[in-house]
Amino acid sequence: YLLGKFNHLGIGISVDNQKAFELYQKAADLGNSSGINDLGYCYLNGIGTGIDKKKAFELYQKAAELGNSSGINNLGDCYQYGIGTDINNKKAFELYQKAAELGNSSGINSLGYCYRNGIGTDIDNKKAIELYQKAADLGNASGINNLGQYCYQYGIETDIDRKRAFELYQKAADLGNAFGINNLGFCYENGIGIDIDKKKAFKLYQKATDLGIAIGINNLGYCYENGFGTDIDKNKAFESYQKAADLGNVFGINNLGCCYENGFGTNIDKKKAFESYQKAADLENTFGITNLGNCYLNGIGTGIDYQKAFELYEKASNLGISVAQYNLAMMYENGKGTVKNINEAIYWYKKSAEQGNQGAQNKLEELK
Repeated sequence: YLLGKFNHLGIGISVDNQKAFELYQKAADLGNSSGINDLGYCYLNGIGTGIDKKKAFELYQKAAELGNSSGINNLGDCYQYGIGTDINNKKAFELYQKAAELGNSSGINSLGYCYRNGIGTDIDNKKAIELYQKAADLGNASGINNLGQYCYQYGIETDIDRKRAFELYQKAADLGNAFGINNLGFCYENGIGIDIDKKKAFKLYQKATDLGIAIGINNLGYCYENGFGTDIDKNKAFESYQKAADLGNVFGINNLGCCYENGFGTNIDKKKAFESYQKAADLENTFGITNLGNCYLNGIGTGIDYQKAFELYEKASNLGISVAQYNLAMMYENGKGTVKNINEAIYWYKKSAEQGNQGAQNKLEELK
């Protein structure tokens, strides 16, 4: 089994995935639970063999039945994400709980994720943060990243501490965690706990992209679109957004819509733009909701429908989107999609202006 690990990870020898697969298979045949678990990992990721998610699920199940904590955690992943089986959040939660009780750091982190997002249980941010802290203390890279993101960047159950968030992302990134690498890039892009360095941000997004995470791919597209740390490249931006969208990333889906609407790196296609915005809005993306409102207001890829535009702007406005607040105010001012109401218009122009929207500030001067 250990020889399989050495071949898989390239410890003391060159990486040989085929050899690793064969050695895991041999260990599995001898009933070694770790070998069975790692053989499942090979089938899941196509290491030394073809991808077979059903086979991966069966092997994780077998390893779990033998009490292997990693197998139990991985079986939980299968139920959470529908890998080789149907999604069952309750089962996923129960398996993560079992793995956590056995001291498995990935299980502890996954259990925290369940409490954070209400997967198979009620949302409990206090429990989530405690579990992320516990996983981080055990050196779990995902736990370290999650602690940085939810606890110190977003200030859930504690005070915001951007410097601490940056340090934790750096630690997770050093351990090779793809989300930690992406979040570290975000810190360098936006000056979170560190000075802005767009070049470093670009390199980190590139690294996260190479590791295949959708949010990293989307952020790389954003760099190409705006020339952050690299030259503007419309085609590469479009390709990145397309790839992120294909992986289900909601920001990528919305940004793809922007590309189709404006002919950025591709031909203008208003219908495709509308469809992308609709998809992003269905996934509760606030920018997607706002852009879908624009489509109904201006007849982009669909018929003009002021009432629908009003409803979408209202939804996005209540979620704090400045441009949506401005557009909602404009509709109240002009009586489009709703009854004319200057007081409501002023209220929403103020909300938008408070977020620095210059157009809203100008409107407030006009309406004095």
